[in-house]
Amino acid sequence: MRIVVQQSPFDLGAEANAFAAGRTDMGAIVTFSGVVRDNPAHPLRQMMIEHYPGMTERALEKIAAEAQARWSLGDVLVIHRYGPMRPGEMIMMVATAAPHRRDAFEAAEYLMDYLKSRAPFWKKEQGADGESWVAAKDEDEDALTRW
Repeated sequence: MRIVVQQSPFDLGAEANAFAAGRTDMGAIVTFSGVVRDNPAHPLRQMMIEHYPGMTERALEKIAAEAQARWSLGDVLVIHRYGPMRPGEMIMMVATAAPHRRDAFEAAEYLMDYLKSRAPFWKKEQGADGESWVAAKDEDEDALTRW
């Protein structure tokens, strides 16, 4: 398991390749990346993501360990950025490795649902018409009920 919370950008291809390298015992590797999305109705200059160092990593380690206990996983990778990011930049990446695809997909979805709704990150959108904190969405909370 590898959990990384960092300000600097990451190379999605390099991270995915490193995660997959030498996995002869795993039949499935699933990766997901989240990207800062612009809103044409309210153009986004940047998104600012804040977190509490230490607390954030512990929370991500806990949920990754729960995923490993729940599904047959060989490994888990979570990378999440903080600080200012512009539209099109990578925010986060989740990768799961498992002997079979169902475990890899379900665990990756579980981790993404958790990251979207419960991980201790706070997002503020900054645009030409001002700035505002991103509120939790009901559909993100609802996604957790299936787990």
